[in-house]
Amino acid sequence: MWGYLSLLPAFLALWAIAGVWTVFALAVANRAVNLTEGFPYISLCGSYPPQSCIFSQLLNMGAAMAAWICIIRYHQLRDLGVGKWFNRLILSTGLLCALGTSVVGNFQQRNQLPTHLTGAFFAFFVGTLYFWLQILLFWCMKSLPQPGPPWIGPLRLGLCSLCTILMVAMVILHSWLLRSASAACEWAMAMLLFALFGLFAVDFAGLDGCTLSLRPGPSLSSPPASPISLQMPL
Repeated sequence: MWGYLSLLPAFLALWAIAGVWTVFALAVANRAVNLTEGFPYISLCGSYPPQSCIFSQLLNMGAAMAAWICIIRYHQLRDLGVGKWFNRLILSTGLLCALGTSVVGNFQQRNQLPTHLTGAFFAFFVGTLYFWLQILLFWCMKSLPQPGPPWIGPLRLGLCSLCTILMVAMVILHSWLLRSASAACEWAMAMLLFALFGLFAVDFAGLDGCTLSLRPGPSLSSPPASPISLQMPL
C-alpha cells in the first residue's frame, strides 16, 4: 500500500507536464509564438503575458515540490546507510536543480537572458547530474534495496541516458542554428526529467510520513542554572 508521500512525486510530474503544455497552448492561442516560423523553446512560450504569469507560478511551485522531494530522498538514503558526503552531494545537485527551475520561471528569457540561461543550466544540466548520481549510488552500493518491479532500474538508466543524449543534441543543434530541432530536444528532455522525478513515487511507496527532529548544537557557554536567570526586569 502506497504511503501518501508517494503521491508527491507523481503529482509533481503530472503538474509540470500539464502546466508547460498549457503554457504552450496559451502562447499559440494568443500568437505569442508562431508555429509556422518554427517550434518554440519552452522559455519563449513563457516569456509573454498572460502565460508568463502562469509559467512563473508553475515553476515556482514545481521547484518547491522538487526541493521537498530531494530533502525526503536525502533522509531516506541516510537511513539506508549512505555516506554523509556523497548523500550531501546528491542533495546539493537536487536543490540546485530546484533553484534553477525557479530562476527560469522568475527571470524570463526576454527580460533577463543571462540569469535565465544560468537557471536553465542548473535545471537541465545539474538536474540530469542529480539522477546520474542516484544511479551511481545504487551501482556502487549493491546492498541498497531496489523497490518496485525489476524494470525500474533499467528504465531509470534508459531515461537518464536519453536525457543526456538530448542535452548534447540540444546544445549542438542550437549552435548550428537549427532552433526548431533544438527546441524539440529541450521539450523532450524536460518531459524525461519530470518522469524521473515522478519515479520517486516507487521509492517513497513504503513511507507513511516523515519526522523532522532538531538536534542541539555545541554551546560555547554553560546553560543557565535555572529559568529565573532568564527573566529580565521590566
